[in-house]
Amino acid sequence: MTTATDLRGHDRVRLGYVGCGMMAQSVHLPNFSSIPGCELVALAEVRQDLGRKVQARYRIPRLYRDHRELAADPQVNAVGLSAAWALQGEIARECLAAGKHVFMEKPMAISVAQGERILAASRETGARLMVGYMKQYDAGNLLVRDTIAGWRATGEAGEVTFARNHGFGGDWTAGIDVRVETSDEPMPPSPTEENLPEWLPSESGRAYVGYLQQYTHNVNLLRFLLDAGNEASVRDVDLDPDGYTGVVILDLDGVRATLETGSLRYHRWDEHTQVYFERGWVHTWAPPLLQRNTVAEVEVYRSDAEGLSGRHTLTRPIPEPRWSWAYRREAEHFIECLRTGQSFASSGEDTLTDVRVFEEIYRRWLSIG
Repeated sequence: MTTATDLRGHDRVRLGYVGCGMMAQSVHLPNFSSIPGCELVALAEVRQDLGRKVQARYRIPRLYRDHRELAADPQVNAVGLSAAWALQGEIARECLAAGKHVFMEKPMAISVAQGERILAASRETGARLMVGYMKQYDAGNLLVRDTIAGWRATGEAGEVTFARNHGFGGDWTAGIDVRVETSDEPMPPSPTEENLPEWLPSESGRAYVGYLQQYTHNVNLLRFLLDAGNEASVRDVDLDPDGYTGVVILDLDGVRATLETGSLRYHRWDEHTQVYFERGWVHTWAPPLLQRNTVAEVEVYRSDAEGLSGRHTLTRPIPEPRWSWAYRREAEHFIECLRTGQSFASSGEDTLTDVRVFEEIYRRWLSIG
């Protein structure tokens, strides 16, 4: 067994990256390659022509044919990866088993069983896993979370009564002009079927994975804002036959919360989250995901105990740092935590809860006990 390297106090993290797709090239490689304390030393890509192009662009010293070769490199002590939704969990598990700390895209797994295998590998070697829920690192969402926590601590706005997340999507790239290297080489196969929940009918697999990968961000954000931890369960599900469009009612540590899902040809990004108290609410709007240095917008409403006859305020506080990008902040967090030993905000252990919730949603929708 290979034990993970304790990187506390190290001047730099030697990172290898697995995958050269669109998200790697437009988000993760630019971010990790420019973070002080992070040295991008290796790249793995089964599409070797594409790999060579990306290697040259970022001047990465070593290119490997797959993640196993990269994980065997003793100079690599942490791995970032983005791959197909089912495949990336297996890559993460094998890298953790090789003693490499791992940053991976969401979702961490497409079933609780796969997630538990991933975490078992982490425990065995001591390698740490962080999942890229970048919404937790958005300055606007952090302001919302702190406002909610403050109101709860003081009781100044009464009790939390309701929460909702609405996500109908739209233009998530914001017209960003990023040169992405391409190749005619075929994509590698993704081991989806064997990693789906055992109870899930095969004909529902594609819809389930699509729903999970899109809305795992949203459930995770609701849990984060409400500090619900693992206290999350499903009260009711009303989805259309597509297994994607509809409403889910959750119980998040005693707070009723709705998840409103669907698709829309929108010129921006149609996603917002609102948490209601007896005497106020906090509302946040997500920016298009690839729009850099733009934080979530925040609105705060308060009324006093006298109701309509009293004093009411509506403010639009400016999050700090106001010009920042959640994707870069999550990458900085990964490197900082490895070098300081502090806990990841979006650890694998925490985000397994999101996978469990989505299994519960689909069980209830399909009426499978």
